[in-house]
Amino acid sequence: MLFKRLFITFLLLTSASVLAFTPTAAQIEQFKKLPRAQQEALARQYGVDLSTITGKKSSTEQIEQESTIQPRLEQEKEQLTDEERFAPKVDEVKPFGYDLFAGEPTSFMPSENAAVPDTYLIGRGDTLNINFYGKESESYEVVVDREGRISIPNLSPVQVAGLTFAEVKELIKAKVEQEVIGIKAFVSVGKLRSIRVLVLGEAYKPGSYSVSSLTTVSHALFVSGGVSDIASLRNIQVKRAGKVVANFDLYDLLINGDSSNDIILKPGDVVFIPSVGSQVAVEGLVKRPAIFELKKGETAAQLLKMAGGLKPQAYAKKAIVERFNNNNMKEVLSIDFSGNQINYTPRDGDRIRFNPVSFQYQNSISLIGAVARPGHYQWHQGKHISDVLTSVRGDLLPQADLGYGLLVREVNVAGDIQVFQFDIAQAIVKAAEHDLELKANDKLFVFSRYQEKQAEESALANMALTEEQQQQQYKVKQWHEYQQREFEKYIGVTGTIEDLKLNEDSAKSIADIAKHNLNKDKELLDPKDYAVFSRFNLLKPIISKLKQQASVALAMQLVEINGHVTYPGVYPLTVNGEVNDLIAAAGGLLESAYTEQAEITRVMDGDASKVKHIKFNLQAALLGSNGENIALRSKDSINIFSIPNWQENVKVELKGEVKFPGIYTIRRGETLSNLLERAGGFSEFAAPNAAIFTREAIRKQEQQQLAKLSEDLRRDIASKSFENSVSSNSLSYDEMNKLLNDLASVEAVGRLVIDLPLIVEDKQRLVLQNGDALYVPSKRDSISVIGEVNYATSHLFKKGITVDDYIDLSGGLKERAADERIYIIKANGSVKIPSTGSWFAVNDANTLEAGDTIVVPMNADYMDNLTLWSTATQIVYQLGVAVAAISSI
Repeated sequence: MLFKRLFITFLLLTSASVLAFTPTAAQIEQFKKLPRAQQEALARQYGVDLSTITGKKSSTEQIEQESTIQPRLEQEKEQLTDEERFAPKVDEVKPFGYDLFAGEPTSFMPSENAAVPDTYLIGRGDTLNINFYGKESESYEVVVDREGRISIPNLSPVQVAGLTFAEVKELIKAKVEQEVIGIKAFVSVGKLRSIRVLVLGEAYKPGSYSVSSLTTVSHALFVSGGVSDIASLRNIQVKRAGKVVANFDLYDLLINGDSSNDIILKPGDVVFIPSVGSQVAVEGLVKRPAIFELKKGETAAQLLKMAGGLKPQAYAKKAIVERFNNNNMKEVLSIDFSGNQINYTPRDGDRIRFNPVSFQYQNSISLIGAVARPGHYQWHQGKHISDVLTSVRGDLLPQADLGYGLLVREVNVAGDIQVFQFDIAQAIVKAAEHDLELKANDKLFVFSRYQEKQAEESALANMALTEEQQQQQYKVKQWHEYQQREFEKYIGVTGTIEDLKLNEDSAKSIADIAKHNLNKDKELLDPKDYAVFSRFNLLKPIISKLKQQASVALAMQLVEINGHVTYPGVYPLTVNGEVNDLIAAAGGLLESAYTEQAEITRVMDGDASKVKHIKFNLQAALLGSNGENIALRSKDSINIFSIPNWQENVKVELKGEVKFPGIYTIRRGETLSNLLERAGGFSEFAAPNAAIFTREAIRKQEQQQLAKLSEDLRRDIASKSFENSVSSNSLSYDEMNKLLNDLASVEAVGRLVIDLPLIVEDKQRLVLQNGDALYVPSKRDSISVIGEVNYATSHLFKKGITVDDYIDLSGGLKERAADERIYIIKANGSVKIPSTGSWFAVNDANTLEAGDTIVVPMNADYMDNLTLWSTATQIVYQLGVAVAAISSI
């Protein structure tokens, strides 16, 4: 309470706004005599900055601002070349313990709050705080004078120098109790004295340092910034009056945490750091790879303990030791570190490397593919497949193919394999034929029943999901696709060809687009589009291994199956494999497969020029009856035929003015006239002579022609540009490029010109194919004029009006029109040439009918005599007319 009253009085005295006078020097000194901890506690309680009273910052602030050790100043590094910057970094072992003391020396002033041990020797310059309590309460701060004594007011001087702190406390307490009645004393150490020590030898910055009297050997190392690159950490000496009083081994502190030799220094002590002794590098699979310093007589076991011991994957039986022998040559030793007795004595300069053990599993089996828990499992004698795969739902993924599994077994030390096939579902129920006994290092493959990733995702992604979860899943997929597109833009990938914009400065990109229109309908599957556990992915390494191990003594153990099976292709020839096994491997027969007969093509006696065709009953082979289940041989090829006249779901579309338009399923050989009868014939508004008939095969053929024409036209333009770079009557680049753009962007229609009235009257016969479409438009009453006229438009059809009259109604011909090559596209798609230029020609007015289109092509002279322009324009016009007619229905 006395301290608190004193502090409050001091606050009132120091507040200029309350009193007009200031505290006396004696009052300030009395407050300063309080212990530092009490001063700070009172200052925090009353919200006063202690530095305004004492003129000193708090101990914590002082510690923060006076950092003991700063990081060493890095030397300027040379500019690295690109090769050095991007070269693979090699992890090199470094000397152990040196980085701990890698600092930059500064002043070393310990905190005033540091605990003083009872063994601390009181010396000249130390300050003791003595508090009396009892019938009187007083505080005194006394300093040990040069004679080693302290003077306590009203008491006789006491000799304390050379005594421990514990002895001084007992001495002062006993003296106070003897000389002052009713008073007891509390003794603490205030300010510590400073001592000067020398740090010499291989210190980072050797020299004389003023340090606290509590400084130990390790503190002195920090003060001097640590040790140099060639310093010894095992034999740091403390010399006092010319004699070695302690040998400090830093490894005891760093490895074992033993600080017993880290003694407190005295004034005038010398910390001497000798140069390093013998060094041995330990690298590889140890817990603490580094370069260690060895004392004389230390063994390999002690060295291994310094390195923290071996990691579990280290191969201890053959550690590699690199050593320089007496002939100044480098030699390699193989040392066994696995036993208790290690026949190896470390030598200066040795480098020990512990390599990993083999990563191949021993006495295990591997489970691979569409299983819930793939990986390696323990093997023991008598283990079967049913011991590994115990449950369909518990051990297999939903997409697993239960009818086809493979067991791959190594047969020799070279890693050659043989393959066994089994039915997974039968193996799980322990059917003896399929529940094969396993051997060490066998591998079990479980395949997905899907080949394409998209089909697998579609089948499995929405299983047992609510509508909200399915919508969320779709949004997540869209977000990932958006991120992928943004990333491709960032790295300069423009994406798929559909996303490309027509580049007006590049004719080649236009040709590429035309080629893409040709290929986009082909069902090509990239490797990334296969399901993860598909036959394509899982069989690839097995097939590669079987190809690699084939030799004169052992034929390639591969067979092939083609035709009407789910997954045709090349498969491993399994042990005792038969026809039904290969069909199961290929996913089974399709509905269209002909089971009465199949064929095996077999290479005779290893001579590929001699083959034999073996026909057999497929149904009997599948049932295993009558000996028809033929055993397969190397490079056999099975062909599964289709049922004669088989067709799957052939559909034809009728649109427009028929009584019952829609999509119809047809039989093989059905004609268009038969289909029109089924559809009820035409409506009263139909124009059969203007019908448009399209076929998929013709569309693909037209797309090929477009791609070829676009490429030829691009080359022709390029060649002409070298011949005539300037021409007064040539088209501008923009005009030529516009036609190229039109040609490249046109989608083929696949129109087949037919005379529908003749077909209905059975005067012509048209057999339908899958994908055919018939468009029957309404009756038309207009004539269209397109091409090189001043105003391309449509006109009301009037009988007796000629081609020239319709052209005049469209504003007449342009300058670049080819008036001698004008033609008419009839409503049914056929082309007529108007009868002009002859006195005996029939009037072309009789040629025109409602729904016809008059085409005025461009004069090729305006294209520098490019031979392909007329062909290109005709194709564009004809396709445009067909598309316009279809879209109007």
